[in-house]
Amino acid sequence: MRIMFFLLGLLVFHSQAKPLSYYFPSGIEFDQSITKPSEVLGYEVGQWHVRHDQLVNYLTVLAQQSPRMSISTIGYSHERRPLILLSVTSKSNQNNLEQLRQTHLESLNTDKDRSESPNVIWMGYSVHGNEPSGSNAALLLAYYLAAAKGEEINALLENNIILIDPALNPDGLARFAHWANSNRGLNLSADPSHREHVEAWPSSRTNHYWFDLNRDWLLLQHPESQARVEQFHRWKPSVLTDFHEMGTNSSYFFQPGIPSRTHPITPIQNQTLTHKLAEYHAETLDAEQQLYFTQESFDDFYVGKGSTYPDINGAVGILFEQASSRGHVQESINGDLYFHRTIKNQLLTSLSTFKGAMANKAALMAYQQSFYLDAQELASKEDVKGYVVSKGADKARFEAFIELLSRHQITVYEITKSIKVAGKTYQPKDIFVPLSQAQYRLVKAVFSTQKNFADNTFYDVSGWTLPHAFDLNFAPIKSRWGLKTAAEPRKVIPLRSQNEFVPDAYAYAFSWDEYTAPKLLNELLKEGIDARVALQSFSARTSQGEQTFSQGTIVIPAGVQTNSDWQTRFAEMHQRYAIEVFAIRSGLTAQGIDLGSRLMMPLSQPKVLLVGGKGTSQYEVGEMWYHLDRHVGIAPTLIEQHRLARADLSRYTHIIMVDGNYRGLSKQVKTAIMSWVKKGGIIWGHKRGAQWLIEQQLLNVETISRKEMRAQFESKNMPFSERESLAAKQRIAGAIFNARADLSHPLAFGLEDEILPVFKNSTWVMKPNAQPFTSVLKYTDSPLLSGYADQRNVTQIAASSVLIADEYGKGVAIAMTDNPVFRGYWYGTSKLVNNALFFANALK
Repeated sequence: MRIMFFLLGLLVFHSQAKPLSYYFPSGIEFDQSITKPSEVLGYEVGQWHVRHDQLVNYLTVLAQQSPRMSISTIGYSHERRPLILLSVTSKSNQNNLEQLRQTHLESLNTDKDRSESPNVIWMGYSVHGNEPSGSNAALLLAYYLAAAKGEEINALLENNIILIDPALNPDGLARFAHWANSNRGLNLSADPSHREHVEAWPSSRTNHYWFDLNRDWLLLQHPESQARVEQFHRWKPSVLTDFHEMGTNSSYFFQPGIPSRTHPITPIQNQTLTHKLAEYHAETLDAEQQLYFTQESFDDFYVGKGSTYPDINGAVGILFEQASSRGHVQESINGDLYFHRTIKNQLLTSLSTFKGAMANKAALMAYQQSFYLDAQELASKEDVKGYVVSKGADKARFEAFIELLSRHQITVYEITKSIKVAGKTYQPKDIFVPLSQAQYRLVKAVFSTQKNFADNTFYDVSGWTLPHAFDLNFAPIKSRWGLKTAAEPRKVIPLRSQNEFVPDAYAYAFSWDEYTAPKLLNELLKEGIDARVALQSFSARTSQGEQTFSQGTIVIPAGVQTNSDWQTRFAEMHQRYAIEVFAIRSGLTAQGIDLGSRLMMPLSQPKVLLVGGKGTSQYEVGEMWYHLDRHVGIAPTLIEQHRLARADLSRYTHIIMVDGNYRGLSKQVKTAIMSWVKKGGIIWGHKRGAQWLIEQQLLNVETISRKEMRAQFESKNMPFSERESLAAKQRIAGAIFNARADLSHPLAFGLEDEILPVFKNSTWVMKPNAQPFTSVLKYTDSPLLSGYADQRNVTQIAASSVLIADEYGKGVAIAMTDNPVFRGYWYGTSKLVNNALFFANALK
């Protein structure tokens, strides 16, 4: 009887599986010597969610078996999962792959006919881990390319080199496969409320640090993106696909999207070719009687996404969005949506991409060639010839900026003679970024300060100017007259220590200007080395002569150290962080405070509690975690909101509350936090985290709510058709605003000048604070620098407060209207967080 029930269970289980033939168009003959997916996985595709290790294992087997295929590891994710890239082409091409690659790249710089050369097509899947149909389809696509037989596949492989990036986000994919599989029963539940379809916080959409990797193509903060973009430029494909999922009650989307939401620097021919490829996707889905839509929703404006980055790099990027089963089956308005159906649609549009690319091969290759050949001519017609960028005092930040440009193949040159541009003098060692180069369009994009747009509805940010994010002064130049630059392009210079460590000094000092200074300071404090911050400037006699030290300088007095080997440890750290350390000879200074002054404030190592959990933004929690971990060397304690009642707050010096809904916090937790601050704790909140601080009266600040900001816009008698347009005007999707800092304030230490660009994607406003000594940062009178914001919003934001800090009992409360560590690349405003970690006690 037990055996009968077991067999009955197996019958139910296997009745849910779809055979391999289900996924492919009829009539395809396969090489039976090539291993099928089920022979490695132990189940049919779609029956379970494939784990990343299984995916890698199967594709490795295919590469070993098929002469058409080679596999390479191009990097590793944060969790050390391999990032693999499959190169698929005919056997003869495979034997000559590197030469074909080099010939392909060389041909982009000539007008030589390329029609006989293989085209390069990049197939990318599942940048969001909980959109897994793409990666599961990639497994089937690889089998097809390895095992299919006949004239059609032979022609495809002879005429193309197909690169398969099967899992753009291995860590997220692995998390979601575990979630979906562990909540799957023998009998599937289609109920949307079933746990399988409702992930816990944080979702698997993101990578290890809870970043959306689809926004990281331009910013390159993560190893997944860095490896991918390096290979993109190594191969320069003419087509790149980006397979996603969307809400369960949707159908299927493929580009072109809304024409008015394409970035204006994207060539018209790119859109023409996108339309041509779309015909093949439509034909394929029509044959399957699958619902789809094209010219609505989504946009192609922000150039840092998987479907837009290719568009300004000579390729045609195509976004695909499949309605998601978010598990194995889920109810939808179109009936039960099975995982296997979502996989099949992604596979079929992968195949239709091949058909479209084959039919338009000559046009795609000619377009890509002209994209680069026309760059110099187009640049010559521009009013702007390029951009000068000031190095500033922070070497680490400047090198990080140059490295980012270099990863995007943008060429820069060192300035060799001073030049005055727009009232500012740019010095030797600053850089010039010419517009006249192969990456002409990308240079325009990363330096863009556009503020007016034909269509003001943005799916993502409208402003992302890279030098603003790095807080680097820059200016466009309209003439190269008087500009002297080095003959050879500027390379990234590895940071090295600027001087030898001098033993047996009275004290040591290093500047807070350097971006790596907080990480060095934190390690010193972790090692038990006594360090202090100068709250006022001073001049002192050093081994290098008389030196002036600004406020924020870190001083390590020898006489107060208790560890016998502290100098040895400090010398090693000094080399590792490449920061110039000055050996001070005497505690008596020539000017300013002496080294024994009460304004030399002792510092302690921060112990940070970062509030997360349901209600908080997983992106902003992740961004703060990433910043603290990677840039400061702090391991924050992440505690979800629902666990705060059990937390011993006395263990922590700081609490950080990012954007989120905190209304569910109990009275017990609120009381505990307020008591903790009153006893000496330091609490930081930004966006809705800051709003919560004000609501709890930890800060006395007047605000303008989002509701009040929306009320500025007249909507009476407005037709329904204008609802979306109104919403676009009321919000700030993501723009850059100018702010002015009080440089004497400890939370502004390390800023080179009083003007600081701030990224803003919220309409919540803190009114100017009349209370003295509390306002660290205010928006300027004309604050909009880059991106879209309606003038009514800009007017309200002008001169309002950005960052306010004040005492509360023996502690300090700090509120900021915006996220200072947005997407990990805001090197400028993230210094404000560092200062709050180490210097907030100076406010008491």
